[in-house]
Amino acid sequence: MDEPALIQTAQNGDLDSFNTLILHYQDRVYNTALRILGDEDQAADAAQEAFISAFRSINSFRGGSFKAWLMRTVTNACYDELRRQKRRPTTPLEPDTADGEEMDSPRWLADPNMTPAEKSEADELEHAIQHCLDALPAEFRTVVVMADLQGLDYTEVATAVHVPLGTIKSRLARARLRLRECLRSFEELLPSSFRLEEESRL
Repeated sequence: MDEPALIQTAQNGDLDSFNTLILHYQDRVYNTALRILGDEDQAADAAQEAFISAFRSINSFRGGSFKAWLMRTVTNACYDELRRQKRRPTTPLEPDTADGEEMDSPRWLADPNMTPAEKSEADELEHAIQHCLDALPAEFRTVVVMADLQGLDYTEVATAVHVPLGTIKSRLARARLRLRECLRSFEELLPSSFRLEEESRL
């Protein structure tokens, strides 16, 4: 994908070029929104709002990391959603579907090669991680999702959330500490490699 060329033609009004960019980033944007909001419907709404906002303002993009610029739009959409919904800081460890039934593992985690026992463990780990993410303040949750789950570098995260690089590093350090403390309650679910890595940091 020739991203710079697609951005330029999209800025000239070419909708197909913009759609190509969106198709490339749509999973990342949705998954970021889902981790920040902890709710599939709200994440879908936020992702849609982010893409609409990106389309309307793409002429304001002046170079640099397009990924970070797009992540800023989804971050803003998530914060708007949080303000509208006035969500509680935590959600149940076992989320429910819209029908009130206990939610299975999210669709993107489904692995047809998993045994029933492995799938059950993956479900429990997913719920534990989201539970601990939901317990973080929104500004901490956002930076840890972007840096540690989406793989953005610190500069890209700083661009996305529009705060200084030093603030990003501080928030990440505090967010990771809180996550480690929370995940200790679910230590039996964590991969042994994760436990060894955490122990080496202490």
